[in-house]
Amino acid sequence: MTSEEIREVIIDILGDIAPDEELGDLKDEIAFRDQLELDSMDFLDIVMELRKRYRVQVPEEDYGELASMQSTVTYLEPKMQDVEKA
Repeated sequence: MTSEEIREVIIDILGDIAPDEELGDLKDEIAFRDQLELDSMDFLDIVMELRKRYRVQVPEEDYGELASMQSTVTYLEPKMQDVEKA
């Protein structure tokens, strides 16, 4: 997957978790929690959706890597390189 496809995946997952949020204006470098009303359970839902949809494992010690769109895409790029777009 390309970085743009990964970005679309994350927006899709965020849309399912926080359907009332405006996701079109997300800033890449600002933490999701500073832009959206996400709690820790929502964050875990993101991790679980990545596992369920794409079989991507995110160890708990790496959760901080998923703070913003930019850091999430950078972290997931090597993990999702061989994943086909769903």
